[in-house]
Amino acid sequence: MRRLVRETELNAGDFLYPMFLVPGTGIRKPIGSMPGICQLSVDEAVKEAREALRLGVGGVILFGIPPEKDLEASGAYDPNGIVQLGIVALKRELPELLVVTDVCLCEYTSHGHCGVIEGEELLNDPSVELLVKTAISHARAGADMVAPSDMMDGRIGAIRQALDASGFETVPVMAYSAKYASSYYGPFREAAESAPAFGDRRSYQMDPPNAREALKEVALDLDEGADIVMVKPALAYMDIIWRVKQMTDRPVAAYNVSGEYAMVKAAAERGWIDEKKLVLETLVGLKRAGADILITYHALEAARWLNDA
Repeated sequence: MRRLVRETELNAGDFLYPMFLVPGTGIRKPIGSMPGICQLSVDEAVKEAREALRLGVGGVILFGIPPEKDLEASGAYDPNGIVQLGIVALKRELPELLVVTDVCLCEYTSHGHCGVIEGEELLNDPSVELLVKTAISHARAGADMVAPSDMMDGRIGAIRQALDASGFETVPVMAYSAKYASSYYGPFREAAESAPAFGDRRSYQMDPPNAREALKEVALDLDEGADIVMVKPALAYMDIIWRVKQMTDRPVAAYNVSGEYAMVKAAAERGWIDEKKLVLETLVGLKRAGADILITYHALEAARWLNDA
């Protein structure tokens, strides 16, 4: 009876699984603060993605850790960069897999910020130019979708125009539209080796107390051509997910981020919670709040649990 009248259904096809790519072969380097998640060489990423596809996971989203970092974030748009190589391998081996790419510069800059720095000031427009180059390089490698996560002003419109002009009209843009300057990102910075060398990212990421600002940011990205909008993080921002869902009929994504994942894993390791029940309840809650797409490090585990139900 409960299943018959259930209002919100969760399935593996709702998930995008984040993967961190590193140079080399045969590499599976565990991330200490994210049990079960590893930095992966491209060959290992193909294995992981094959399992995601077998489980019915909706797709993967790629992050790259280059062999070297510099002020120009050159590894981000290098045609032979780690993400570009990963895209090529994944689409060759698993052509039916949806491959999404994170478009940002923080993993590639020597200072760890999401753009071009002059002194200690981030320059918006020069940063957008590099983000456009990065998105185009991902599309040329075969990415099915690009996801700018930097929060620079005007980058969605610039990327959309450049994709169209380069013959990639069918490559959609998933915008990190309401991305907050959150304490939940700590483990990700270990995973992506992208902690800022100085300062923080509050000058370009959103202030957690603000909700109306999130709606303005989403509206700007929609006007500039975003196909999907995202709220990040998820748990403390379910009200934002709900508000965003009410203002648009385009798909809404929620990023169930590294800190949220790490808290669950830490409590589960101590026997304080039932991990399976808690994870599935959380993901259902995010979907009930209005998220159509769930980006989660629990994707493989949750898919197995759902498939066994």
